[in-house]
Amino acid sequence: MPSPRPRSWPKRLLRALLVGLMVPVLLFEEWGWVPLAAGVARLAALPMWAGLERRIRALPPWAALASFMVPVLLLLPVKLGALWLFAEGHMATGLLLLAVAKLAGTALVARIFQLTQPSLMRIPLFARCYLRWKYWKDSVLQTVRAHPLWRAARHPGVALRRRWRSWRRHWRAWNA
Repeated sequence: MPSPRPRSWPKRLLRALLVGLMVPVLLFEEWGWVPLAAGVARLAALPMWAGLERRIRALPPWAALASFMVPVLLLLPVKLGALWLFAEGHMATGLLLLAVAKLAGTALVARIFQLTQPSLMRIPLFARCYLRWKYWKDSVLQTVRAHPLWRAARHPGVALRRRWRSWRRHWRAWNA
């Protein structure tokens, strides 16, 4: 089998820059996907929300794909409001609003994906793209997590969490 053609250095540089810009987004999505979706899933205790989730789960493949537009459309006015706040000079409030919108959007998209994934995987093009995306994302995150800078940055957080848990155990034992 012939070896792949080597990429030119501008293409390699552009690819490295794009991957570098995507890493923070990937890390945020990875960090927030499961807990945020679980938070939205707790709303299923409400009868109206549970009914909505049943309807979403029952969507045919192409309607399930279209359901991802709901968070986009719901959050568009919020994002426009943040832009208005920026224009009025309220930078901190605008950033806070954008952060809340990002968290809410991620939570809704994650939950919708959990509900519709079996239906979406029946679309051949979606299934191929999703599997390629997942493979690429996992390989990028594996590379980031294996990097010495990442491991060094994570180490103090791990030690701090251990100290915090130890302090809480001692505090509870002392107050018991």
